[in-house]
Amino acid sequence: MKNKVQLITYVDRFGGSTIQQFQELLEGPLAGVFGGVHLLPFFYKIDGADAGFDPIDHTRVDDRLGSWDDIKRLTGTAEVMADVIVNHMSSESPQFLDYSQKGSASEYDGLFLTMESVFPSGATEKDLLAVYRPRPGMPFTMTTLANGERRLLWTTFTHQQIDINVHTPAGKAYLESILQKLSQSGVSMVRLDAVGYAIKKAGGNCFMAPETFEFIRAFAQRGRELGLEVLVEIHSYYKRQMEIAKQVDWVYDFALPPLVLHAFEFGRSAPLRAWLDERPVNAVTVLDTHDGIGIIDIGADATDRVNHPGLVPPAELDELVERIHRNSKGESQLATGAAASNLDLYQVNCTFFDAMGRNESAYLLARAIQFFVPGVPQVYYVGLLAGENDMDLLAKTQVGRDINRHFYSREEVLQTIQKPVVARLLDLIRLRNGHPAFHGVFSHTASAEHALTLSWTAGVDAIRLEVDLRAKTGVIYFSSPTGEQPFALS
Repeated sequence: MKNKVQLITYVDRFGGSTIQQFQELLEGPLAGVFGGVHLLPFFYKIDGADAGFDPIDHTRVDDRLGSWDDIKRLTGTAEVMADVIVNHMSSESPQFLDYSQKGSASEYDGLFLTMESVFPSGATEKDLLAVYRPRPGMPFTMTTLANGERRLLWTTFTHQQIDINVHTPAGKAYLESILQKLSQSGVSMVRLDAVGYAIKKAGGNCFMAPETFEFIRAFAQRGRELGLEVLVEIHSYYKRQMEIAKQVDWVYDFALPPLVLHAFEFGRSAPLRAWLDERPVNAVTVLDTHDGIGIIDIGADATDRVNHPGLVPPAELDELVERIHRNSKGESQLATGAAASNLDLYQVNCTFFDAMGRNESAYLLARAIQFFVPGVPQVYYVGLLAGENDMDLLAKTQVGRDINRHFYSREEVLQTIQKPVVARLLDLIRLRNGHPAFHGVFSHTASAEHALTLSWTAGVDAIRLEVDLRAKTGVIYFSSPTGEQPFALS
């Protein structure tokens, strides 16, 4: 993966409805802006229970977007990342429908996890309460199959997303077929979605077990054999994330978004700087994604809050959530927790721009911090356009995360990239991509509690970001052939 800013987007929500139209935008008005692009699920079908993360056929491009030939044309001009949804598939998939019809006579018998397949001797209350799930309730759905059998299916996320057994021959063949198709189409990197939940075992919490790491290592090795880098997507206690990073190619820095918000809201750089001293460097940095703003990533370990505190005190973390709600004029509250379906207990649903109260200067400073932190920056399409909460889409779908998943027409994109805040962000991306100092050595200092300076040096090349968190002002200074130059962030 290039050390340049990456774009993460849905094909049909950013400037058109097809892969070809997206490529025209990428090679036209946005030519040369991004080092690569992560296409969120483009598989059949893109409008299921979870915006494509519940594939019916993971080896088929949704016809409304295009074909594998279109993907191959795109990968011929851009580095492309795609998702491999390893934990589950749709209840409408051919595999599940066959199992539902035939039961134990199906060739896919054993592919889908049930309570009994994980707890063959039964489960105690203690066993069930130990299972970690990112949403309220038990991870089971009582289902009557087409053949009349009643089963407790394992459903970590929604009842339409049936968890699979990745260790069965059918599970291995299924995942192999996905990797083969992506590799053949020129995709250069895959993200393992929900991989932390992929291995279930009686007696544990069924999240990031030792067997999970074994699975990730084997999967990553197979990916490398096919020319694919692997990014692991896991929200968890920050020390656990650091351990995970030691065992994989790439991880997300999900602690960064709430820490940046905390720094601006409380006017202190100490928690963010402490994280900079210990965070993994094999990280993809983000401020926003297709999901919400993570809270678990900087909070205390839910299993032992006393001995494993978070990166910020509990009271400040609670206050940070309340300030996001206030900054968004209560809109995020309508999309978060029990207020919305398909909810996640550990996330606040809101665009990052609204989480910062639509303060354009502060928003650009936040992006500058992201770009200066070691790792490869990734910008979500809504964040690229300084997008505001889509309350109409939220009202229509009643899915909390849709507040940050607006459908932009081509005309809307072309108009929005002319807005001063977006145009300046594009300039900032070009500076991050082009300045040679970002291939050198990183350092950070603070002259006062409310100050933050992030610097990169590579020989005679240097670039530094100076931020006043209380005033929410800052400037970048960078070396050039004609001497040091300022880059204003307002």
